[in-house]
Amino acid sequence: MVERERFQKAMNMIQHDIIKMGGLVEESIGKALESLRNQDLEMAADVFKIDDLIDELELKIEDACIKLIATQQPTARDLRKVSSTFKITTNLERMGDYAGGIAKATLTIGREPLIKPLIDIPRMAFLAQKMVKDVLDAYVREDEGLAKDIGSADDEVDSLHNQVFNELVLIMVKDPRNINQAAQLLLISRALERIADHATNIAERVVYVVSGKRVNLN
Repeated sequence: MVERERFQKAMNMIQHDIIKMGGLVEESIGKALESLRNQDLEMAADVFKIDDLIDELELKIEDACIKLIATQQPTARDLRKVSSTFKITTNLERMGDYAGGIAKATLTIGREPLIKPLIDIPRMAFLAQKMVKDVLDAYVREDEGLAKDIGSADDEVDSLHNQVFNELVLIMVKDPRNINQAAQLLLISRALERIADHATNIAERVVYVVSGKRVNLN
C-alpha cells in the first residue's frame, strides 16, 4: 500500500506538470495567432520565450518518468501510463515548436498588408487550442470517449487546411508578387494542422492507457 501511495503521489506531480506544459502550449498557439492577426512582432517574439519554458518542462517530466520507472517498477496499467506520459511530453514539445514556427512566419511577413482576410487560419488555431485542452482533460480523467472525439476535430482542421491551401495557391497563380507571403501563410496553416495531429497522437496514447489497445484516430 505504501509503495502504491508513493507511485500515485509521484504520478500526480507529473500530471500537474503535464497540465502546466499543456497550458503553455495553448498560450503559445494563442499568442502566435494573435501576433499574426495584429501583426504584433513583439508578441511574436514572446512565443519563443514560452517555447523555452515548454522545453524545460519536457526535460523535467522525462526525468521524473525515468526515475519513477527505475524506483517504483510499475507494472501493467501503471507502466502504460508512465510510458505514455513520456511520449505525451514529446508531442507537447513538438506543438510548442510549431507555435514557434508560426511566430517565425509572422516575423517574416512583418507589417506588410495581408493578402487575404484571416478567417480559416484563426478557426484552425481555435480548434487546435481546444484539442490540446480536451486531450489533456481526457488524459487526467482517463476518459477514453473524450480522447476518441479528438479524431473528429482533427478531421475539421485537416479540411480547413486544405481549403486554405487551395485559396493561397489561387492567389499565387493570379499574382506572383504574393508568393512570398502566401508561402508563409501556408507554413502557418501547415503548422496548425500538425499541432492537431500531435493532439491526436496524445489521444491515441490515452486510449492505450485506459484500454491497452492501440488505435489510429488520425
